[in-house]
Amino acid sequence: MTPRTAELRTESLSYAGRLYEADLVARPGETVGLVGPNGSGKTTLLRCVYGTLAATSGRALLDGDDLRTLGPRARARRVATVPQESGLEFELTVRELVALGRSPHKRFWEGDTERDRERADAALDRVGILDLADRPYPALSGGERQRALVARALVQDPALLVLDEPTNHLDIRYQLEVLSLVRDLGTTNLLALHDLTLAAAYCDRLYVLDRGRIVAEGPPAEVLTPALLAAVYGVEAEVIPHPATGTPLVVYLPRPPVGQNLSVM
Repeated sequence: MTPRTAELRTESLSYAGRLYEADLVARPGETVGLVGPNGSGKTTLLRCVYGTLAATSGRALLDGDDLRTLGPRARARRVATVPQESGLEFELTVRELVALGRSPHKRFWEGDTERDRERADAALDRVGILDLADRPYPALSGGERQRALVARALVQDPALLVLDEPTNHLDIRYQLEVLSLVRDLGTTNLLALHDLTLAAAYCDRLYVLDRGRIVAEGPPAEVLTPALLAAVYGVEAEVIPHPATGTPLVVYLPRPPVGQNLSVM
């Protein structure tokens, strides 16, 4: 299954007092991360890109095509999403869930074909859970669910993969596995992340949002500085090269409890 890629570009993208004139580029095959405090506009930006929110102004362009002008099915043929929460608790098997990714490419009355099942199995194999294909989706662990959702997105054959906090509620093993998987897919990826060290390790470039505005952009080593973390997150931190990978490692400095004087007598 050879992935497609595309260039995503937003031009002055804004939404109802929550996102202000966001200009962003994700080049073909690039993994771009959105970071920033809670409420900074990361999810709003993602939703304006994949269409669950209609931008107040500005445009999101995929290879030059305005995504607003595409109907839901046409957009789903080119953009796939992996949300924070799937909301799926009914008794679909993992294979049936993944095969739903073919829906944008079929008429609404068409059922799954043998080719659909082959594509689903190929995607499950790609994400490493083909052995779980016949298991009920609700019976999976959190990490297995995320892998299944990534497989469903792959079956859509997207040019752009959009992920909102794909490591949310996962233990560290599954965080690393899911981000490694996404990075190695070959698709153009746009994802929101909370963990800055993980974002630095797995993203080619970062956009930092603060109160609905993009305030910094570039390679992680250029963006993640103590001054920026103090200004945007209100924390003191050191940023040092990771001893194994050389990517930025963010080390937060503890604060004394409010009202406590820790000065030496």
